[in-house]
Parts: sequence; structure tokens; C-alpha cells
Amino acid sequence: MKLLFVLLFFPLLIIPAYAESQTLPTEKGTLDVKLTYDTIEQNIQTKMSIDFINPFTQKIQIHIDYTVAISKDGETVFRTNGLIHTSEGSVKIPIDFNLGEGVYSLDIQVEGILFQPIPPETVSFDIIVGEAFAQPSTTQDDGGGCLIATATFGSELAPQVQQLRELRDNTILKTESGTAFMTGFNQFYYSFSPIISDLEREQPIFKEVVKLTLTPMISSLSLLNYVDIDSEEEMLGYGISLILLNIGMYAGIPVFAILKLYQFRRD
Repeated sequence: MKLLFVLLFFPLLIIPAYAESQTLPTEKGTLDVKLTYDTIEQNIQTKMSIDFINPFTQKIQIHIDYTVAISKDGETVFRTNGLIHTSEGSVKIPIDFNLGEGVYSLDIQVEGILFQPIPPETVSFDIIVGEAFAQPSTTQDDGGGCLIATATFGSELAPQVQQLRELRDNTILKTESGTAFMTGFNQFYYSFSPIISDLEREQPIFKEVVKLTLTPMISSLSLLNYVDIDSEEEMLGYGISLILLNIGMYAGIPVFAILKLYQFRRD
């Protein structure tokens, strides 16, 4: 049964349910900033990975001058000692979230690009610490955080991304089985999504392959927008139907084509 859910809901995993990896633009959109980190444990340092991305090329932007500050309820947890510089455009900062569970605010202010000063632009991330605060949210990722979807379709506002977000929030997370699946699968998603999204930015051909692979499944999932799902049984029934449909598209059609080709060569 778990395998059936994986096959059905894989495209929805490109919309993260938590803030363990987010990509947000600076105030004026000069840069995109990607924040990635592992599960946070209190009193243990967590490495926060920050990537500065050129929104036009979708590649890492080198030579950035910036500051970083992390706080909780107005109390500072971490702050850089003035303006710092990264020549690579990517940094890792160890942080100790020592103020207990809750929502921490991470503010990154960019003040220079390629050794040229710019008017300061800030981007802010919410970092959730503690299981009591890390429940699935229908609004948490509004405005950013879709790693593979953004890399594949080019924007958080792409119709495909919005369709999947609405389906996840308005249908999948309305059922206990769907919520349990999204919660349990979250760690697996973040083990590969940053790698895939980076490969898509670096390899346009790979990006097109991912797009071609996801498009049929996304189209089939759109069928859920036209049905009313009021119970776990209905969710399971429609889910199995869509799984069989996708098996037919991704396995049945290629196998049929191979058999036909084999028969043609024999004749």
C-alpha cells in the first residue's frame, strides 16, 4: 500500500511540506536565495547551507557581500560580524538553535554583487524547530520553496506548480492517509530534491527529460480536481485508479511498443 501511495503522490513531493529547503527572492528580486538544512536537534549545531542564485541563469551567483542574522522572539541567536563575502556564492554556517522550540527568523541581507555595492536587499526565512510546531501547513510555502518544480517549470507561479500545490493542500492533506504520507515521506524528499534541482539548472537536457517525465502524471492527477473526496475510502479508491492509469502510461504503452517492434522485426 505504501508503494501505491509513492507512485501516486510522487509529483506532489516536488512541493515541500516543511521549510527544510526553501528558495525565496530578495526584496527586489535581484537574487534568489536557497536555504537548505538537515533536521534540527536542540543543543546540536545544524549546518545551514545558503546558495545565492542568479534568477535569470538559475546558476550560482559568485562574489556576494551579505550579512546573516537569526533570532527568536526578538532575541538574537546568531549574527555575522559585519559584512562578509563569499567568492563561490555558496556558504555553510553552523548554528546552535538553543532557545527552545518555536519559529526562528533567519534574515539574509545582500549588499554587493561582483564587488559592486547595491542597495541592501533582504530575504527572510522561517525556521521551525520542534515537532509540535512542524505540522503540515497549507500556507507555509506560499511564495517559495518548490525546488524541483521551480527548476522544471521555471517559476513558483507556473500553472503546473500552482496546480500541484492546490491539489496537495485542498485534497491530499484533507485526509489522514494523505497527511501521514506527506509527513513520513518528507525526509526522503529532501535527500534528493536539491541534487535534482541543481542538475536541472546545470543541464538543460536533463531539465527537459524531467519535464517530459512529470507532465503525463501531473495531467492525470488533475482529474482529482473534478471529484469530491469526502472519506478515506474515496481517496484510496481514486488513488488506486490513478495509479493503474499511470502504470498504463509509463509501463503499458512502452511494453506494447517494444512488443510491436519485436514482432515487426520478426516478420
